[in-house]
Amino acid sequence: MLQKPEFPLRIYYDGACIVCATEVERYGRHDHAGRLVLVDISDPAFDPAPLGITLDALMYQMHVIDRTGRVYRNVEAFWAIWQAFPASTLLGFLGKLVTLPGLQRVARFCYRIFARYRKYLPRRRGRCATGSCRIGRDGPP
Repeated sequence: MLQKPEFPLRIYYDGACIVCATEVERYGRHDHAGRLVLVDISDPAFDPAPLGITLDALMYQMHVIDRTGRVYRNVEAFWAIWQAFPASTLLGFLGKLVTLPGLQRVARFCYRIFARYRKYLPRRRGRCATGSCRIGRDGPP
């Protein structure tokens, strides 16, 4: 069973990935309670060292860290994010739905496919001047 996250959540996402950035930034726009902190790991100023997680690992799969330091990865990261929204909203409903055993298995499978092929998705223009968005292209660390 997943442990409920303690807010605020720091969401580590690839801002150079058009799909990733669009989705995560949408969460930020809907977060009226200030429960989410968006951290663009493609920013040249981003330093993963204090996290104890490599940039390769952060680039390969979504990471969310709650106030207590608990780390959520891939599908569990999305589940943690969706906990920031009321159950009466679509995102809140998805948070309940993704915990169902059969759907959770399917979601994990789909996420693995997405993570593997994300490198082929369009990039945001003007991003990745340092080449950091190329990190993680060869699979998990």
